[in-house]
Amino acid sequence: MKFAIISGSFFAGLTVILGAFGAHALKYQLSDYSKVVYEKAIFYQMFHSLGLLLLGIIGNQTNQDLSLSVWFFILGIILFSGSLYILAITDIKWLGMITPFGGMLFILGWILVIVKFIK
Repeated sequence: MKFAIISGSFFAGLTVILGAFGAHALKYQLSDYSKVVYEKAIFYQMFHSLGLLLLGIIGNQTNQDLSLSVWFFILGIILFSGSLYILAITDIKWLGMITPFGGMLFILGWILVIVKFIK
């Protein structure tokens, strides 16, 4: 679960960097639509970064193996937020087809947490 805490901290810090980059360096480059897309990527990345931290803490406290949820969150951040960042910056529309796979990984990660604690 140490890996979850390290990953969550990394992605949370990266969220702040990318948020600042979007707000300042991309301020005039992004269309209104692209700004919304970029902000959605930031939003989901931060929530799942915090989710990673939470999984690490809960896993340590309960001795539950939540590693599959951790990996689903990490891959979800990469696919969901990553595809949205690239879409917002490049306007390559087919990248939007990747985003739902990341969203599905987020959902599966949360479902696995529920299943772990129901058992």
